[in-house]
Amino acid sequence: MKVAVFGGASVKPGESAYEDAVRLGSMLGSSGHTVLTGGYIGIMEAASRGCNEAGGHVIGMTCKDIEAWRGVKANPWVKEEHQFETLRERMYALIDTCEAAVVMPGGVGTLCELMVMWNEMIIASRTPRLLIVVGNEWNAVLSQFIASMGKYIGQKDHELFQIVPNVDDAFEKISSDNDPNKLSGRK
Repeated sequence: MKVAVFGGASVKPGESAYEDAVRLGSMLGSSGHTVLTGGYIGIMEAASRGCNEAGGHVIGMTCKDIEAWRGVKANPWVKEEHQFETLRERMYALIDTCEAAVVMPGGVGTLCELMVMWNEMIIASRTPRLLIVVGNEWNAVLSQFIASMGKYIGQKDHELFQIVPNVDDAFEKISSDNDPNKLSGRK
């Protein structure tokens, strides 16, 4: 299965979120899954590193916009790079290519990836896929969003993502059942 890992670029080696992403990448890679990331630093680097070091395949979706802005290139654990002109093209390539996604801690870009993927599943423009959100931080953000804006969000739409406390639980959800229709709440 192709599993996208979304997360912040500001996370550094040694920080718990980085080490968690290395662990997730390792579990995915050693189980034969392909890891898709944005290809650069932070969570993307960590998940790529873990997968690659476990013998798995890593696809990095990079873009010229990010490279011009941040001055970075694909991390050394990316084995297959797909480069796009714009950030928008890169984000949609990640979302469109994955068969499941894990959302780790991150900022505005990570929130955007989560919301776009969730919205595309809500309107059924994409096949429902497993969308796993990791951590208490996201639980707080999404709970507040739903509490504040819930009248605009259908009850069935809440079932399109799953919040888990840690990467071990995320990996267990990916491993336990590969039927995306069952996992997403859509039958």
